[in-house]
Order: sequence, then structure tokens, then C-alpha cells
Amino acid sequence: MLIRVKVCGITRLEDALMAVRYGANAIGFIFWNKSDRFIEPNVARKIIKALPPFVCAVGVYVDASSEWVEETIDIAGLNLMQFHGNEAPTFCRQFSLPYIKAVRVNPGIDLLQYASQYSDSSGLLLDSYIEGIPGGSGCTFKWDLVPKNLPLPLILSGGLNPKNVCVAIKEVKPWAVDVSSGVELTRGIKDADKVAAFMKGVRNSEKL
Repeated sequence: MLIRVKVCGITRLEDALMAVRYGANAIGFIFWNKSDRFIEPNVARKIIKALPPFVCAVGVYVDASSEWVEETIDIAGLNLMQFHGNEAPTFCRQFSLPYIKAVRVNPGIDLLQYASQYSDSSGLLLDSYIEGIPGGSGCTFKWDLVPKNLPLPLILSGGLNPKNVCVAIKEVKPWAVDVSSGVELTRGIKDADKVAAFMKGVRNSEKL
């Protein structure tokens, strides 16, 4: 199966175009102002307008107001929303775009129940649980906590990098993978060599 790839936390046009050139299917923009990778929606708009066809532009939110979500959708020109906080299903489904819901995985969480609650989402993004950090921690979680019969498309995140992505895909068998810190030079600035190596790891996993 062809594994889709989202490169998240993009802050510069050159990084977005580089990620797409190496094969990224989606580009993520952080609209949470406490993040080092925060981007203003008008800056994101300029990047999105320069993307080639069939590349998905994803807005990432953490317990945002509905007004902020609407504003960023309108200004940036997004294709998909990613909710990374404690947003209720009713909040997520009120907007004009499809969404994916992020879940921070720790022992004891019922991912099947979570999938049922967000059954109208386009997929579940599974990330690492780190107290006080909603995402982008660079830490992995125990992949054996992921149920084999998850009824929604699974996007695997959390500490993925060029060295572990092939093994992660082999073990979890996700629909897609999401990477940010694992391909960075510094926070918010992507490294072309790391992105290329990450994509090579993804493609190698498809041969297994």
C-alpha cells in the first residue's frame, strides 16, 4: 500500500516546496500561537497558493475558538483541519472542511471508543502523550497500543524520523505518517537531507 506523508510545522515556502518535491502529499500549518512553528494565516496563504496540484493544505489547531478556525480557513485557503486539543465532536464537525482528530496515546486509552466518538472524521492521528505538550514533542509512543481493527484511517505521528519510520510503518501499518521535528534543522525549519531520508524510509517500507 502506498503510504501518504504529511510534513507538518511548515513556516517557509522553500520548505513546503522541498517537501513536495521529495514526495509529501500534505503540508501542515500550525495555527496555535504557543507553538514555535506558529504561522500567520496570511503567510500560510502565500505558501498554499504556490503549492502544485493535489497537495493537501492542513490547518492544525489546539482548542481554538470557532472564530479563529473560520478566519484561518478563509484567509489561508485550507483543504483539511486537524484538531489537536480537547475539541468535542460537535465542535469539529461544525465547519465547512473535513477534519482529522489527533489523539495522544497513553496506556489505558480506548482508541476504538475514540474512533466511535469521532466517526465522521476523515481519520485519527495518533501522537505521543507528553504532559503539557499537545504535539511536536519528538517522542514516540508504544506502537503496540494501536488496535489492529481501528475503523478509521490511521495517521501515525509522534517521534517519527528517518531512522525509525520504516519500522514504525511495518509494525503499525498506517494509512499515512506525519512528521515535523524528525526532519528539522531547527524548530520550524526543515532539513532537505532529513526529508529525503525520511521519504526513502517510507518508500522502503512499501517494499516489505
